[in-house]
Formats: sequence, structure tokens, C-alpha cells
Amino acid sequence: MEVDKNFSEKALEDFGLIDRATQENDEQAFADLMQRYKKPVYHMILKMVRNVDDAEDLTIEAFAKAFKNLKKFKKDYTFSTWLFRIATNNAIDFIRKKRLETMSLDTSFRDDSGEAVTIDVEDNKLNPMEETIKSQKIELIRIFVDKLPPKYQRLVKLRYFKELSYDEIAKELEAPLGTVKAQLHRARELMYDLVKGKEQHI
Repeated sequence: MEVDKNFSEKALEDFGLIDRATQENDEQAFADLMQRYKKPVYHMILKMVRNVDDAEDLTIEAFAKAFKNLKKFKKDYTFSTWLFRIATNNAIDFIRKKRLETMSLDTSFRDDSGEAVTIDVEDNKLNPMEETIKSQKIELIRIFVDKLPPKYQRLVKLRYFKELSYDEIAKELEAPLGTVKAQLHRARELMYDLVKGKEQHI
């Protein structure tokens, strides 16, 4: 496919890496693409979700989705534009789900000042779109989880599949919170390695 000559040198280098990754299953090409964009993607997501742990999780998911669909990438626009769109949409889905975890109900009660009372009721039911997103997320991450060392698998399953908080995981495993965070960080790094070499590992 002929590439528009107006693309920047960096964009053209990205196209070369994509060709190597998709046509030659070059693991280093995946690694180079991740190295180029891991930090900017992470910082963009962090600004959206404002939570370090969630931003790290969503960064892994963004690259996993991008690399899974890399063969579908068309050189009509830059790789960075395509990647950031995937990351942004994934973060928006996450934010939307978080906001829908509580449902505001206007009641007929009023407080002492005469203001209507609003009660937040937890709503654990997902609509069909959210169920689909969650299923796709679990399927995507499961590819990599089963390749982790056993000691990390339970941690990641509690975090990604059961969606427990760090405090909840620490209680579940009866482990110090610091240990849980350190081991999950290490598990993420191992998952990044698997994402980078996805074509080789799946």
C-alpha cells in the first residue's frame, strides 16, 4: 500500500515497525512501538481517570487491544492517532461504567431545610453494552493471565476478573497492602512483556 508522503518521519518509522510486527511477527517491533507510546498513553489516561492503578490497568488494555487488531490498521492516518483513539475509548468506557455503578433516585422526602433528598443506591446490574465490554476485557486479559507465574495469577484474577480494590485483595489474601501493590506492579510488567510479544505467545 502506498503511504502518503506528508506523514512525519516518526509516523513513517511507526509504519515500518507495524509491517515488521504484522508481516514478520517481529517481537522487537512490538516492543519498540510500546516503548514509544507507553508513557504518553499512560499520562493521557491518567488525566482522564485520575487514579494511578486504574491508569496502569487501562494502559495494558489499550496496548492489548491495539496489538490484537494491528493487522487491521490502515495507513490512512498515523499509528499514534489510532492508538490514542483506542486508549481514549477504552478509558471512556471505564469512566462510564464507574459512573453507572451508583444510581441516583429522587425521593419524596425533604430535609429540615425543605430540600429534596437524593439517595444514591448502588446498582450492580450492567446493561447489555457494559456486559459486552466486560466480557471482551476479561477475554483479552485472560490470554495473558494464564501465561503468568502461578503466584501472580490469583492476584491478577482478583483485580481484573472480580474487579476487587487493592484493599479488598489484601483482605482476601490476608497480605499487607504494600505487598499486594508491589506484586501487582510486577504482574503488570510481565503482562506488558506478553503484550509486546503477543504474536509469539498466542
